[in-house]
Amino acid sequence: MSPQGSILTLNAGSSSIKFALFDTAQDLLETVRGEIENLSSVPHFHAVDDRGAVLIERRWKPEDNASYPHVLEELIAFVEDHLGEAGLLAVGHRIVHGGAAYSRPVRLTAETVDAIDALTPLDPLHLPLNLAPIRAIAAARPNLPQVACFDTAFHHTVPKVARSYALPREITDRGVRAYGFHGLSYEYIAGRLRDLAPGLAGGRVIIAHLGAGASLCALSEGRSLANTMGFSALDGLMMATRSGIIDPGVLLYLGRQGMSFDQIEDMLYRKSGLLGVSGISGDVRALQASEEPAAREALDLFVYRVGWEAGALVSALGGLDGLVFTAGIGEHSADMRAEICARLSWLGLRLDAAANKAHAGVISLPDSAVEVRIIPTNEELMIARHALALLGRD
Repeated sequence: MSPQGSILTLNAGSSSIKFALFDTAQDLLETVRGEIENLSSVPHFHAVDDRGAVLIERRWKPEDNASYPHVLEELIAFVEDHLGEAGLLAVGHRIVHGGAAYSRPVRLTAETVDAIDALTPLDPLHLPLNLAPIRAIAAARPNLPQVACFDTAFHHTVPKVARSYALPREITDRGVRAYGFHGLSYEYIAGRLRDLAPGLAGGRVIIAHLGAGASLCALSEGRSLANTMGFSALDGLMMATRSGIIDPGVLLYLGRQGMSFDQIEDMLYRKSGLLGVSGISGDVRALQASEEPAAREALDLFVYRVGWEAGALVSALGGLDGLVFTAGIGEHSADMRAEICARLSWLGLRLDAAANKAHAGVISLPDSAVEVRIIPTNEELMIARHALALLGRD
């Protein structure tokens, strides 16, 4: 029997923490969703219940000098007050990078936190941000169980040939290899696909996680076979502000022209992608509404890159049975789906324009050689499931 209470999920970023509460007594029903934003300046705390009613709306003042631990304490106190006697069972965290060691979620202890911290050279941008709330909660609530769920774990089934770079062996032995990301999203979609279309789930499928961060994953019988993201979350598709794949010679050139490592990193992560090409925005909606030629150029390049990378994954799979769109762009932009599917028509893919416009579950025509679906993702629920499973085993 599952323990009764609620599980809190946290997704910590550079300037915000997104969170959700799931009730184990109601089959992990999401009861609260919220965010603390502007962490580096003046924090803003907002949360709503499952009906959309506002539960808390708080803005700190600049003179409050709200520290990270203080803000986290406010969040935990709010959760405990909201739950009352129902109780908070555990906190589940999205950890972007688990290296080669972590192929499944783990219960966090002082030792595992140190082990994850040791992976920071592999991902110096994300791991310190992921670890900060873990440490803050451990200090404030040392007896509250915490669980780490790794975005790289789902891709441990990728064969060696698909995750290796043609670099000197002494460098690859240091952990320089393709890891793949968005694993919690892909794991959730793979599970939903088994429920919705068991036959398709057992075949060759590409999942297109298209949002501010974007990637494609090739699934064979529900297991990750290849992913467009590699050593870092910069690889593969162009994204809202990230460049995606780029000739490394460009970076050597920029370095020789006087750009520092920090400047190059800032450009690749925050000033490239749709924003960089358009000079307008990294948001597809804003670009679609713009009449500027550069906006259309950015959208065309995004579609081209998705089609190009999808072709590589079709080769890795040896064919294609299904395509699944998910995440912000994939779930909500009918125009982008239509353009991507048109570029993949060489596969015998035939889109049902009306179904696509209506955001239906299946958007391909009955005689399409590739079945195309839209499946909303839910990384938070995946984290809650893993946390509950670990609690049950413990």
